[in-house]
Amino acid sequence: MEAGARTPEELETLLEDAFVMRDRAELCALFGDGAVLAPHGAAEARGGDAIGCAAAALWAAGGTYVGGTQRVLQVLDTALVVSSAGVHVARRIGDGTWRLAISLLHPTGTSDEEDT
Repeated sequence: MEAGARTPEELETLLEDAFVMRDRAELCALFGDGAVLAPHGAAEARGGDAIGCAAAALWAAGGTYVGGTQRVLQVLDTALVVSSAGVHVARRIGDGTWRLAISLLHPTGTSDEEDT
């Protein structure tokens, strides 16, 4: 699979696929340089290595991410993607693909899910 996506909606689908398949390399490739992942109930992860570690910790806790895009707002090369399980800011990079810049997740199946 090619890293990045042709549309913000496709990026959301690829993020979900990477989480469900627990594909750390593919997940990290969806994030741009300096990106941040902020899972609900966990510390922010900045940059590829930290994002990979944060995803692995979510998986170890039994968590996953199933998005379900509800709304996409786009202006030029920036998009806000709102889903039932997260909010994402995506940017189109030089090669025309979309990458995540900010991802605020509310993963399902984690032990802290009962607390919310």
